[in-house]
Amino acid sequence: MAESANATMEAVNATLRTTLAATTKLVLPTPAKPILPVQTGVQAQQEEQSSGMTIFFSLLVLAICIILVHLLIKYRLHFLPESVAVVSLGILMGAFIKIIEAQKLANWKEEEMFRPNMFFLLLLPPIIFESGYSLHKGNFFQNIGSITLFSVFGTAISAFIVGGGIYFLGQADVIYKLNMTDSFAFGSLISAVDPVATIAIFNALNVDPVLNMLVFGESILNDAVSIVLTNTAEGLTRENMSDVSGWQTFLQALGYFLKMFFGSAALGTLTGLISHIDLRKTPSLEFGMMIIFAYLPYGLAEGISLSGIMAILFSGIVMSHYTHHNLSPVTQILMQQTLRTVAFMCETCVFAFLGLSIFSFPHKFEMSFVIWCIVLVLFGRAVNIFPLSYLLNFFRDHKITPKMMFIMWFSGLRGAIPYALSLHLGLEPIEKRQLIGTTTIIIVLFTILVLGGGTMPLIRLIDIEDSKARRRNKKDINLSKTEKMGNTIESEHLSELTEEEYEAQYIKRQDLKGFMWFDAKYLNPFFTRRLTQEDLHHGRIQMKTLTNKWYEEVRQGPSGSEDDEQELL
Repeated sequence: MAESANATMEAVNATLRTTLAATTKLVLPTPAKPILPVQTGVQAQQEEQSSGMTIFFSLLVLAICIILVHLLIKYRLHFLPESVAVVSLGILMGAFIKIIEAQKLANWKEEEMFRPNMFFLLLLPPIIFESGYSLHKGNFFQNIGSITLFSVFGTAISAFIVGGGIYFLGQADVIYKLNMTDSFAFGSLISAVDPVATIAIFNALNVDPVLNMLVFGESILNDAVSIVLTNTAEGLTRENMSDVSGWQTFLQALGYFLKMFFGSAALGTLTGLISHIDLRKTPSLEFGMMIIFAYLPYGLAEGISLSGIMAILFSGIVMSHYTHHNLSPVTQILMQQTLRTVAFMCETCVFAFLGLSIFSFPHKFEMSFVIWCIVLVLFGRAVNIFPLSYLLNFFRDHKITPKMMFIMWFSGLRGAIPYALSLHLGLEPIEKRQLIGTTTIIIVLFTILVLGGGTMPLIRLIDIEDSKARRRNKKDINLSKTEKMGNTIESEHLSELTEEEYEAQYIKRQDLKGFMWFDAKYLNPFFTRRLTQEDLHHGRIQMKTLTNKWYEEVRQGPSGSEDDEQELL
């Protein structure tokens, strides 16, 4: 009996050990990441000095670019888009630094290097968030179906055409040979459009607002989609896919993309919906909380392996559509102007370093590879725009005309995102990375300088602008994005609608359909605080007090009479 009991106990213990081992294997997380060594002593001092010089160099470049933009505005050189001017200035500065280094007067190689991590962590999030936050929601949501089709399916089409073309041309020994995943990664990153110069021209010439929104809306969503597609290709490159069939690889990539896209969008939307905390009595705290929620979804999404750019874009759109109208008037104006200023500085810094990059990195140039890539980029853009536009016209009341299609195709400029993504790719050997980086820089500069510079003559030629605007703007073409943004405050971002006014303006409108009707009927009333007469009264007193205080401190004048205040109230 004792032996039997012992055998039973041993069997039970063995079963428990097996179960515990299996459970531990399933439950325990992956091994903890090693803690990076902390720099101390001389190394820490050297790193601090290097970081200080990098910060100084970046701020110096930014200050020179701001002075350049000021001179463009002061001397009314409105025909030159600021992005083109800043890139050109960056090229000149890079050449000047190269001459200084050749004469051994200074060595700024480390400082002028464009760091992809700095771009994705510090420079890109404010640009993307401001794009979503300042978006004209009416035109955007009315064209949301078309914008989504162009930005998601159109970008995927362009990525497959460019990537597939590069792969098969490489297999035919026509150009430099890349494998399938590297070709798709390059096709994805080069499909990110950035029509900054084109949008400035659209605004100056007052082209069709639907065309303006289709190009602008596609560009901000397209950036996020392109980044997700590139990350998908990188994920496939890191994994061992030798034993997986092509169909399984496609399904795995599709699943990864859908998880990144919808998971990040849902995270950003949820963060935007819960971002309001009633701090209207203390605008400084209210503004601080808005800044925190502006960056919060980016950090959270990146921390859980989603797309921070996609999350912060949707968060910006949702916070602008709902949360912004719950803020005090002071914070509303402060948010709008602060975001514009920060986004301008980040964009300027990115375009300047894009010009500097011509001289700051070792390059590998192959004429055939560059020419075929430009051809494939233009062809991929055409296959994206024209067939999808004809398809959408079956469902749109406001048709996309052939002239609009041509302008949309021509306005597919490339910007800093493709360049930063090309540096972020971990391609081996090093010559492959240099080839991708060099080709990306050439394509970006070609589209900005050639296509961006040719947009205005093209619009004039095909006569797509409004006739009245044409006569008005014939002698006064203003392509300064900074000057226009500094002189205006978006009216839809200063909401002071009471419950009765909101119902008269939105609820009872008969032309609202689909999501616009559902949003006006249910979502907007739930997530947006309607103002009472007391709220209006308090907001106007607050604005009047700040204005009077400004006059007192700056102009050393009287703060205004009581009659003026009573008249305002």
